[in-house]
Amino acid sequence: MSTTEHAGLVAKAKEITEREIARYAERTIGSQRATERTRRVMPAGVPSSFQAYDPHPIVVSHASGSRMTDVDGNVYVDYDMGFGALFAGHMNPAVRRAVSEQLDDGTLYVTPCELNGEVGEILAERYGFPLWRPTNSGTEATMDAIRLARGVTGRDRIVKVEGGYHGHHDEVMISNKPPLDLAGPADRPNSVPQSKGIPHGVIDDVIVIPFNDPEALDRALSGGDVACFIVEPVMENIGICLPDPGYLEAVREITERHGTLLIFDEVKTGITAGYGGATNQLGVRPDLITLAKSIGGGFPVGAFGGKAEYMDLITDGTVLHLGTYNGNPLVMAAVKATLTEACTRETVAATVDRNTALVSECQRIIDRSGIPAHTVQFGAKGCITWSTTPVRNYRDYKATDFDLAFAQWIHGINRGVLLPPGLDEQWLISVMHDDSDSMRYAEVFAEFVDEVIS
Repeated sequence: MSTTEHAGLVAKAKEITEREIARYAERTIGSQRATERTRRVMPAGVPSSFQAYDPHPIVVSHASGSRMTDVDGNVYVDYDMGFGALFAGHMNPAVRRAVSEQLDDGTLYVTPCELNGEVGEILAERYGFPLWRPTNSGTEATMDAIRLARGVTGRDRIVKVEGGYHGHHDEVMISNKPPLDLAGPADRPNSVPQSKGIPHGVIDDVIVIPFNDPEALDRALSGGDVACFIVEPVMENIGICLPDPGYLEAVREITERHGTLLIFDEVKTGITAGYGGATNQLGVRPDLITLAKSIGGGFPVGAFGGKAEYMDLITDGTVLHLGTYNGNPLVMAAVKATLTEACTRETVAATVDRNTALVSECQRIIDRSGIPAHTVQFGAKGCITWSTTPVRNYRDYKATDFDLAFAQWIHGINRGVLLPPGLDEQWLISVMHDDSDSMRYAEVFAEFVDEVIS
């Protein structure tokens, strides 16, 4: 596509955006009112800064299966699904039954319950690591895994990937989405804090490297002072960014050679990647692994596990892992039901197949129209990336077309297609989406493409 043709597409996208923003305002008056009310008692009117998005967030009153209804009565097919936390779907019957039964026996003991061991056994079977500890979120899981890595190695520094998201504790709120004027050279990125309030000493302890660049990792570890490299095996903070062939194998060799622990952050990939997660799909074994989101069936949970020689530092008290709500029976009941009933091997495989059909249809639409975009799939997740070439790292992502991406998002939400608002996330097909639900995305995408090329 020529520069002139691309400029024409962008101009048309901006026209669509202007029209659809006005339509969005008209159909979400109740959401606007609810947000303004909450602004009086919560910063930005939302409980998490991720939920504050332009033009304004929809405020939901009901969710079930694959759909959500907002306070204005608008119904959406949910492709956000809690940023991947709802792989089991909204109010999955198996999860609901398990939680309801557990309510009769209590919600919090602050002493062990039998479900702790049962969930640990399930995670060990799925992921192949012998020892696990539950947490209450993905942020806690990555925080505790990093602390454990520091305890194992006696080193302070960590390495993370530019554009990678690993929660909201200080060590990982570095270079998540840095402005390019602060980010430094592409091959040697600066460590840029995502927020004020992060100590300079923490920033100095975090080395940032590009994804898919083993030489940069080798260079970063050469000083012998790095405790761990924490990385998503498939990056899901910039759409879906797949590892190059051989990259993860090189990462494994390099970290072992330098005595640095390798942490796979599977908070976002988790069981949406397939029955045993990205770790088993891709065949590279880290030292520690973090989970959350999809394993909980919509309940707040996380977990980290790993090799016994490292996890046993928690056993002997060398590294502490604490938390009042860790492994509470209500959430453990939800996890057990999610992993053994809602998201079985067969169900997960069928859901991935359903997503493959959706991705294929979207790619067919792209090929037919000649628009500058392509599809990416990993397991039950997929995305449309607005560039003609694959995104291999954060700098590639920053070169994609955000005008077209926003136009597609606002066009879709006004037609009942609820995608994550960040323009860099991905859709998720849950086990409760049927064929009609999943293909609704492709139908609305085709409408958008037809208009933008008209």
